[in-house]
Amino acid sequence: MTTTKITSRRSAPGSSAPASAGSAPHNAKPSPSEKKKWGYTVLAIFFLAVMLFPVYWMINASLQPNGTTLETSWLPLKPNFSGYATAISEQGGNLGTSLIISLGSVALSLAIAAPAAYALAYFKVRGAGVVLFAILISQMIPGIVVANALYTAYNDLGLLNSIPGLILADSSHGIPFAILIIRAFMNGMPSSVIEAARVDGAGHVRAFWSIVVPLSRNSLITAGLFTFLFTWSDFLFALTLTTTEAVRPVTLGIFQYIGAYVNDWSSVMATAVLASIPAIILLVAAQKYIAAGTTGGAVK
Repeated sequence: MTTTKITSRRSAPGSSAPASAGSAPHNAKPSPSEKKKWGYTVLAIFFLAVMLFPVYWMINASLQPNGTTLETSWLPLKPNFSGYATAISEQGGNLGTSLIISLGSVALSLAIAAPAAYALAYFKVRGAGVVLFAILISQMIPGIVVANALYTAYNDLGLLNSIPGLILADSSHGIPFAILIIRAFMNGMPSSVIEAARVDGAGHVRAFWSIVVPLSRNSLITAGLFTFLFTWSDFLFALTLTTTEAVRPVTLGIFQYIGAYVNDWSSVMATAVLASIPAIILLVAAQKYIAAGTTGGAVK
């Protein structure tokens, strides 16, 4: 029986163990790609700070004591909320009016755009291309042209200075965009799901309501959010189609507020901050739905 002796070589005293192959030296310099990434990060932070500076200054000015913007300090070291109290008392009704008009426009736009998008996506409608082209053309018409035409029609129909009139006007911009977004998403949905529902005895209305609408949630939320943001920030229709103080959205209220309180910018900026809160909340809450809804129809 042969015995094999295995001898191990020990390193001499005072000698250092060789560095492993995967370890990097401590004084390694960053690679050019890492330097480029850091440069892009710094550049992005700079541009983000530049874009968000007006928002910061709006919040900062709203927390300052009453006075002009020339007297505003860079930091609200002693915040004063009197501007918010004045804004809520003076512009609270206008904020509620804008909220009602925006939600009404979203409901009307989706109620019309979703069935229209479903018909254009799944039915072989003759002239569907012409309809889509007309929808695209409608997005290119300047808003002032639409507003002037609506003023004449509203004057005859008695819809001036009314919430339903502003809902119809704002929906005229929200519906075409919603149709394009929802139709693009529906084109990417598998038709076999709808065919299976049809085989089981569901009609077009039942298949649309029970199958298509739940699957199109992302696109519906995206279209509704954009309609809400457009309506919430609308100034042209509010200025053209309202001639009294009976119905006044917050955008028109801020415009007239500046003329009345030009020396009290804290109240004006506080109103602007309050008007920005709903849009910020909706954008943050629906961020993932927007990303899915806008790219859902890009790849089949």
